Amino acid sequence: MNSLPRISCVILCHNYGRYLDQAITSCLEQEPGRYILHEVIVIDDGSTDETEEVCRRRKGDIRVIRRSRQGFGRTLTDAALLSSGDWVAPLDADDWFHSAKLRTCAEAMASAREALFIEHWENVVDSLGHPKLKDPHPGGNTSTLLVHREAALSLLPVSNEIFFHALREAGRGLVLQDPVTFYRVHPRSMTDRSTPGVSQDYRAEVCFALADRLRAMRGNPPPWATGRRLGRISRHFRALASRHGVESSLQREERLSALFLIPGMLKDTIWARDPLAPWFRSLSSAIVGRPQVQLTTGPGKSAHS
Repeated sequence: MNSLPRISCVILCHNYGRYLDQAITSCLEQEPGRYILHEVIVIDDGSTDETEEVCRRRKGDIRVIRRSRQGFGRTLTDAALLSSGDWVAPLDADDWFHSAKLRTCAEAMASAREALFIEHWENVVDSLGHPKLKDPHPGGNTSTLLVHREAALSLLPVSNEIFFHALREAGRGLVLQDPVTFYRVHPRSMTDRSTPGVSQDYRAEVCFALADRLRAMRGNPPPWATGRRLGRISRHFRALASRHGVESSLQREERLSALFLIPGMLKDTIWARDPLAPWFRSLSSAIVGRPQVQLTTGPGKSAHS
């Protein structure tokens, strides 16, 4: 395919009006490259703040979809359903893109034409946009992804962007170390990462749901994976769910519950043909009763990261 990829930037917004204008501008002011900025869409998921006014001011630049509150999963699902580009670049409205994001990702698309999924690193900033971490951080969350729309449609509906990670596990993804998103951590972020176990329980739930979805797809596999490969990827996400479950139990100081999950995690890891190192780390943590993930001191941004 020699034509330039058309990219749809889709901004997901619920009561992030104070950040929305910056998110919109970051999509519209991308550096030129071997791609077409096909559209910029804002999905306003039942906001009650200044989001509607911001959208009204920018109506000549964007397409707005405003509806009653339906939640993050439905909004992310609609990002793929309602866009019409070849690729979808979702963006949480409290984050923003570096001006080189689309150019950088388009260059990666051109060099790996079989890729259906791209993720990249991020700069972590505070509520005012000031650096929160000295060095760039690995991505994987909503604002650090591009996904080929046709491939994304085969995974819908989704509850979280982790569903799109299946494309990476199928060997159809690229991971770039370019930090071309600014990822904002602030007190009004969506997900609680300060209460022990809450974030990890959510991640485990998402991974189990994805594992079940992939297993159900084996009888009629999509073009990007065979039925056998889907079975292995399903096991990968079951093992990942167990890893999150171990971490949740340790955060809650429930060491026996963590140890109970270790054998199943090992079985799924072996079936998935995954490296054993993550399993050993979870085993060591469970034995000593010490979690691997530090809790934040306030609500943290993303269990969907």
